Amino acid sequence: MNGEFYIKNLNTAFSSLRLQLSDPQVYYAFAQAMDNDEYVYSFALCREYLSTSQCLACFDSAVNETKACGSGDGGNVVYDDCSIRYENYGHIFGDKGVILDTNAPPSGVCSNESASQPITTFNKIVENLISDIVVATPTTSNFYVASSSDVTTNSATVYAVAQCAKNTSQAICRNCLNTAYNNLKGCLPSSEGRAIDFLCFMRYSKSQFFQSNQTTNIIPFIKSSNKSGMIAGISSGIGLFMLILVSWLWYRHLKKLNTVKKGNLLAQSGLQGGKCYRYQDLQLATHNFGEECRIGKGGFGEVFKAFIDDGNIVAVKRLNVSCGRAKIDFENEVRLGSNVQHRNLVRLQGSSTDGPELLLVLEYMPQGSLDKFLWGEKRGTLNWKKRYDIILGVARGLAHLHNEFHVKIVHRDIKSNNILLDDDFQPKIADFGLARLQPDDITHVSTRLAGTLGYLAPEYANKGHLSKRVDTFSFGIMTLEVISGRKCTDENFSGPDTSHLHEHAWQLYERGMHIELMDKALCIEEYHQEKVKKTIEIALLCTQSPPSSRPTMSEVVLMLSSGSSPSLLRSPPSLLRSPTRLRGLLLFET
Repeated sequence: MNGEFYIKNLNTAFSSLRLQLSDPQVYYAFAQAMDNDEYVYSFALCREYLSTSQCLACFDSAVNETKACGSGDGGNVVYDDCSIRYENYGHIFGDKGVILDTNAPPSGVCSNESASQPITTFNKIVENLISDIVVATPTTSNFYVASSSDVTTNSATVYAVAQCAKNTSQAICRNCLNTAYNNLKGCLPSSEGRAIDFLCFMRYSKSQFFQSNQTTNIIPFIKSSNKSGMIAGISSGIGLFMLILVSWLWYRHLKKLNTVKKGNLLAQSGLQGGKCYRYQDLQLATHNFGEECRIGKGGFGEVFKAFIDDGNIVAVKRLNVSCGRAKIDFENEVRLGSNVQHRNLVRLQGSSTDGPELLLVLEYMPQGSLDKFLWGEKRGTLNWKKRYDIILGVARGLAHLHNEFHVKIVHRDIKSNNILLDDDFQPKIADFGLARLQPDDITHVSTRLAGTLGYLAPEYANKGHLSKRVDTFSFGIMTLEVISGRKCTDENFSGPDTSHLHEHAWQLYERGMHIELMDKALCIEEYHQEKVKKTIEIALLCTQSPPSSRPTMSEVVLMLSSGSSPSLLRSPPSLLRSPTRLRGLLLFET
């Protein structure tokens, strides 16, 4: 691990977390950063009874505590009012950006002071209170409950809160709080207790730690749940063990069924794998994967230039098999990449599975990836005509995947470095490792996150809802990058209140100044400026919410080809809180 880049990425992630928490409506933040192949994944959680300034003060204190960890590969800090956690490897992250810690269930921290009330009465009040919030919390929209209960014997009050990481599931939240409930019961008759985990936090106290007007009305949630059955099921150690065992077996069963369904969908699609190459032949063609043949490197692995089949130039992609989902990505790319045929899609010629590594043989693209021309070593060499042709070509490629191919394909990872250019600077969409087939009879499917933050549509980042309009959103962000020559995660375009490219473009558009988004390296004649402005408007139209307000990619192709103006634009809600403002690569299992 490179300590210098790791610390830099850690600071970047913390800065992103703090920026998100500066919004008065945000109490949960998730951020990632990657530079020089060093990754940082992090999240922060503030209790919702805090003001924004109190949340930030707690966050700053927690960040300061992490300095004791140095350049270690992870750390966490849990306070009464907030918690943070960071790690350097993505496979430990679970559903929708939450760090899972299955080997570390919630632990109890109990006060040394016993309650002054009669023990039996106090214990009963606390047990009833925390059992109520265990039931209510997973069913609230924000996975948070603050409640209190009076102790009638001496007019005292007991206060309690429960909170789960926002982007986890109801089932995970409920299981975590069930264990927390048992731990807190073990604290009684202590006057205060805490159950600490990185997915959930629960606390009770006879001392008031939030205002009376900050409580949650949990009665509707209690009535809608079968509380008695759940509490009875977790009241004994044997019952808890059986619950965990059954849940685990059911999870394995569902996972197996899901795998079978995915396999059936691929089989029914008629997609076949490409040509099979011998590992030894590809090893020889790449000079034993020598440095002189390497043309690319990333989190997925490396790409090498090779001459095979009597002088045919290809790109050999060697996957990083240490990544837990490498085989799934490999099978996806073999199935999809070798079957799609379109001038704006990279053709996969074959693969190799007989050696110690997974290898893909791809069509060779001499100019490399688009990002090199936007902010890399070839920056400023693309004129407006080439950029426009690239935008239109990518749109045509996506339209083919969504509508013209005999199976609907959602790419899920449209971004500038997944767009490759040939000798004539014609674009081709690459990397089908994350692509998914979608049945024609449903509008969207729910899936775990995969893709790159900064390009992810809000409904996918927040709820896991995947549809072809997720690609439309990513296309819109990529188009803004092509026009501006800036990364979507670049910051402070027009001052500290404008943090990222998407927001900056919307602010310029709302002031009628969106032509200023144009890359300063471009020299555009006055008669081209209207075309630039319309292209920006099309890109913004592609990023609107809800998804139904975005055009299909076929409609985008039509608008770009005809030069017609897009329909009425509206600024997307909660733009400042959108997860698309985060950065980094997602490596979640799907």
